[in-house]
This record gives sequence, structure tokens and C-alpha cells, in this order.
Amino acid sequence: MAIVDFRVFVEPQQGASYADQLAVAQAAEALGYSAFFRSDHYVAMSGDGLPGPTDSWVTLGALARETSRIRLGTMVTSATFRHPGPLAISVAQVDDMSDGRVDFGIGAGWFAKEHEAYAIPFPPLGERFDRLEEQLEILTGLWSATGTFSHAGRHYTVTDSPALPKPAQRPHPPIIIGGLGPTRTPRLAARFADEFNVPFCTVEVIAAQFDRVAGAVAAAGRAADSMTYSACFVVAAGRDDAEVTRRADAIGRELDELRTNTPLVGTPNEIVDRLTPFAEAGVARVYLQVLDLADLDHLEVFADGVIRQLR
Repeated sequence: MAIVDFRVFVEPQQGASYADQLAVAQAAEALGYSAFFRSDHYVAMSGDGLPGPTDSWVTLGALARETSRIRLGTMVTSATFRHPGPLAISVAQVDDMSDGRVDFGIGAGWFAKEHEAYAIPFPPLGERFDRLEEQLEILTGLWSATGTFSHAGRHYTVTDSPALPKPAQRPHPPIIIGGLGPTRTPRLAARFADEFNVPFCTVEVIAAQFDRVAGAVAAAGRAADSMTYSACFVVAAGRDDAEVTRRADAIGRELDELRTNTPLVGTPNEIVDRLTPFAEAGVARVYLQVLDLADLDHLEVFADGVIRQLR
């Protein structure tokens, strides 16, 4: 089994306060998970989303001061939400506040409804991807520059920026890119990313996309081991079948459907067995999508039953 890293990933737009997220992050840190990640969304995909959304970088800045070891990140920041200069400042500041514990996930943005709800422009997909690439050029340029930084692009212009503040991690926090695009996404990852993530897919889809990214990494002249490959899965673990069923019910999912769509369902021994083909496909890091933030015992069951076996 090659999977050695497990991270907690939450979706606060579905209904979570800062206090809820803090409790999960601190529990994850105490139980030995390597990172706490959160989504970057402003509207719930289902349900009422009460008490309402929380901003990802405001949240992570606060968590940086209320945790001490666990890494912090987004899965993933939407490039449509923020201009690249202020985003570079926010990420660098949180990295400094956490003593270098930020991992930076970024994507093109996809959920039209949240853009409409909060007055955020939502250009067509091609333009969103163009903006994402240009943002990555600017972000890495600002973080890495040894003097002033300028950029003349199609969508953004930077003129003699002091390129401050600098993140604690040099030249910058690890960058995570993901998705299923067959051509442009692998090339973008090979150019900018330290980690590539495929969310909520079958082992066959994951393996095929990893192969495309590995090919792009090789074509870019990078070492094969310079890219970390990861995947996200919803989790419903239990000490016995009744506990597994209860956790599936709590997140409004059918157990049979979960067994088809995620390897992180079942008792710990079942989950270890179900993860084997994903490890063989190259998944080295797993993000547990935790949808019931009040159930902190869930994190303990997984840590004690699954992670302990794989160490």
C-alpha cells in the first residue's frame, strides 16, 4: 500500500460556522491527519446552507493562529473570485501566519449560481481557463520575484509591483491543480503544480488522468517524482455495519450508492482493502470529504482503524 498521507477536506458552504471548522481542524491535528482543507464556495449545492458561507482565506488565516502543526489549504480556490494581486497577498500572509503550513489549491471556477448570487463575473470556460493560467503566472511571479514584478497579459496587467509580502515557504507554497481536462489541464499542472488531484472518480478515470499528467511532466523536463498524485473521496467509516449505515444516512446518501462511488466506505478493514487498487493506480495522498462536521468521532474511527494500519 503506497498511500501514506491522509487529509481532511470539508465543504462549509453546505452549512458550517467558523467554530464548526475550527473543531474539525483541531481534532484532525490531534489525530495526526496531515492537513485540513476546505472548499472555496459561496452557495450550497443542496440544502439551505445555514448559517451561510464563510470565506476560505479569512477562515484559514484564523485557523493558522489556532493550530500549530497541521497544514492548511483550499480544494480549490476559484480564480474567478479574487484578483491575482490581492490573492497573492492573502496566501502569503496566511503562510506567514501559519509558519509555512499552506498548500495552495486553485482552479478555474465552475459553479455559475454562486457567481450570480454574489455579483462575481462568470466568463465562458475558455476565458476562465485563460485567466487561471495568467493568475498562476502572476502569483508565482509575485512570490518568487527578487525585485519588482511586472506582467503584461491579456486579462491582467501588473506594473512595477513591489511583490510583497513574501510567503514563508520559498519560493512559494506547494501548488495543487486538478481536474479531468485531457490536454490543457495536464500541461498547466506540469508547468505550475506540485500536486495533481482527481476528485470523486473511479480508479480507471484516475489512472488515465494520472498517466496524462505524468506524460506532461516528462515532456516539461521534470523528474517523475516531482509531482504528488492525490484523490478526493467522500468518507463513511464505522466500527461495524450499523455505524457505517448511520453515517451514510447522516449525509443523505444510500449505502449501496456510496459503496459504488467511494473506497472510503465501510469498516476500517474494508476501506484498507478498497484503497488497494487506488494505491496501485498511483494515488499517494487521499482527501477525506467529511460532510458531517459535528461527528468528530468519525475522524477518530478512520485515524485509528485505517491510517494506523497503513503506517
